[in-house]
Amino acid sequence: MKKAAIILVVLLSVVSFKGFSQTAAPTDFFAGKWELMIVGTPNGDAKLVTDLVRKDGKLSGELKDPTGTNPEALPITNVVEEGNKLTLYFTAQGTDVNMDLVKVDDDHLKGSIMNGMFDASAVRVKE
Repeated sequence: MKKAAIILVVLLSVVSFKGFSQTAAPTDFFAGKWELMIVGTPNGDAKLVTDLVRKDGKLSGELKDPTGTNPEALPITNVVEEGNKLTLYFTAQGTDVNMDLVKVDDDHLKGSIMNGMFDASAVRVKE
């Protein structure tokens, strides 16, 4: 009987320890590096890279041209998160632009720029 009680206590201890150890912090899906593709612009398809960082509860970052053709980064002026949807606001060539992106899976986003004028997609950059 003593063996059964000891085994039961050890088993309950292991189960409770295992349960508490698996409480992980929630993931921040949109934060991180993304490669953005904008299809069909007047200058052809455009590729941009961003590293979205959460500061004080809000995402921020800038858009960079990975080819180096446009060396100046475009600051993201506002980021709006609504569940699985992300909207980035920035200014390009003197025009205020909004990019709407929706989660497709863990590493892909799909959407449009300027309310459907151009298609856009994003792929998470894994390091």
